[in-house]
Order: sequence, then structure tokens, then C-alpha cells
Amino acid sequence: MLPHPHHFLLWLSCFLSFLYPVRSLAQDSITIVAVGDLMLGTQFPSTRYLPPDNDCLPLIARVAPILRSAHITVGNLEGTFCGSTKYAKTCRNPEVCYRFCMPDHFVACLVTAGFDLLSIANNHIYDFGYPGMRHTLAVLRRHHIRFAGTTSHPWDTIHLPGPNHIVVGFTAFSPNRGTLNINNYALLRQILDTLNQIADIIIVSFHGGAEGSKYTHVPRTHEIFLGENRGNVYEFAHKAIDYGADLVVGHGPHVPRAFELYRGRFIAYSLGNFLTYKRFNLSGPNGIAPLLKVVLDTAGRFLYAQVISVYQDKHTGVHIDSLHRAFFLIQHLTKEDFPETPLEFHPPYLVKPRAVENRR
Repeated sequence: MLPHPHHFLLWLSCFLSFLYPVRSLAQDSITIVAVGDLMLGTQFPSTRYLPPDNDCLPLIARVAPILRSAHITVGNLEGTFCGSTKYAKTCRNPEVCYRFCMPDHFVACLVTAGFDLLSIANNHIYDFGYPGMRHTLAVLRRHHIRFAGTTSHPWDTIHLPGPNHIVVGFTAFSPNRGTLNINNYALLRQILDTLNQIADIIIVSFHGGAEGSKYTHVPRTHEIFLGENRGNVYEFAHKAIDYGADLVVGHGPHVPRAFELYRGRFIAYSLGNFLTYKRFNLSGPNGIAPLLKVVLDTAGRFLYAQVISVYQDKHTGVHIDSLHRAFFLIQHLTKEDFPETPLEFHPPYLVKPRAVENRR
């Protein structure tokens, strides 16, 4: 008799926990896992866009032990826990407008997977207006998940246990109304000046750049998409580091983009679609993503990264990719977009700085 799927997932979770044990905080390093867009299924416009049995855990269970194996795990919440769908925003063009409302109990899947910090700076946090946004934040607070990125909640901090008493600061930007504006560098500097006074390590997240398989490259200029200025993500990331950020992670294009090392700090320009159930295009590069594990020293300098390549099945969620497609795509894009960056790629997982690097 075949085992129940949930029993198999439990066995797989235990096996992966052995391979990727949760680390205690070392004296000299901090491990951060970062992923891209998270939308676990929506009950709007129809409950047919929810996973079977209204259960999101099987979608993420295969990789949950890896997500839990860091001191900090961060992602982008590409949707809401809206509470009620009656405040759904009006769409002028339904072909390019989607609204995502996850059931409240789906937050338990994020808790089980170990998420500590979520960006809410994106084009979906207000899908159900201010009531939906406020309900989302209340759900996250109840489950002790920190978040940042709206004008009402621009940044947050997390205190890591251990002898060094490390404080991690977090902020997030996007081009969307009601969020921290990715094109407002004065605001970026103001927030990072604040975080530099209270945090030892600072993570900056951004939701920016054009969308889709035609936009895997970083153009080093402002990206205009669907009539909207989606930011100059290259300039934004560099300014964030100039102003004190230690790690910059991007999402928004729905595809992976290149990595860069700038002044000893690591930039991931897009982490793509990590878990986006139904309502998303998952063909080609849209369906693969890095599960990125970055190791920094306690001053924020980049030590090395692991890229665990994953792919999505439209019915069963996230799977580890034995072909390592995200790793090889990012390696190729980095070579093309940032040939000067002092990073070395060692297939199938490892990214590390070159031996000589001018660090601050």
C-alpha cells in the first residue's frame, strides 16, 4: 500500500532536517535564507485557486527544513490575508490585474517554514484596500512574523539569541502607492540612518524592475513597465549599501536575476517566484528560483552563499531541482550583467568572493 502523501512529506522533512540542521549563532557569522515571492493560494476570485483540502503545507514541506536552517529567513509576501474580499480593488484591465487573498490559517505554513521577516512592499499588499492591509498585518503580528515596507510600518528589527546580542534591521521598498518608494533615495537614506543607530546587520528588500522572461537582465537604468517607473534597481541597491545596508535582496520581475558583490556586500537582484500557487505564469525562468542561503560575518561582510535551486509544479508546489537550473541561470546572468563583480560560482551550489576584494 502506498503511504499517505502527508506521511511521505513528514519523512522527507525529517531527512532534510538532518541534511540542513538549524544552526546555533556562531561567534563570527550569521546565516540568512532569502526567497522571492510567496502566495500560497487565493480564495479570490474563486476558491478553486486554493490548494487541495485548503492545505498549503504540502506546497512548502519539501523545503521547509532548509528554510528553517538559518538565523533569519526572509521572503516577499505577494498577497494578503485579507479577512474579507468585499474591499477588493477595482481593476481597469483584468488581464494585467490580479488580487490575492490567502485564508488566515495559511499563515501557519509560513510559521512552520520558519519565516522571520516578510517584505510587504509590493503591488499586492493593498489588493483589498486598507482594511485588507491592516488585517494582513494583524495576522502576521499574532504569529510573531516581523514585516516592513508600508509607509505606516517602514522598518523593523529582530534580536538574535547568542553571546553577541546581534540586532538585525529590515526595510523594504517598491514603486507602489502606500509603500516606501523605490525611487525616493532621500527616504532610503533616512531609514538606513535610523537603522544604523540600532542594528548590527541591515537587510534591504526591494520589489522592482520589469516583469517576465524578457527581463532577466539588470539594465542599470530606470525600468518602465506597464507605464510605471519600476525603479533603477542597480542604482537603488548601490545606494542602499552606500547608506549602510549589508544585504540587498530583490524580487518583482518573477524571474531570477544576477548577483553582485559591491563594497563587500551581497546583492541578489531578483529571487523570482518561490511559491506562487495558481494565477502565476510558471513557464521557463518564471518557474525556477534560488533558495538563497547567505553567510555574513558579524560586521555584515559577505563570506559565501549557497544557491539551492528549486522549481514549482503548478499542482504540488516547491521541489528541489536536481538540474540546478536557477544556479546556472544566475551564474550566466551575473557573467553577462556584472563581468567585473568579484564573485566566483562553484557548481552546483556555492558562490564566494574572489580572493582579492576591496572591502570597506
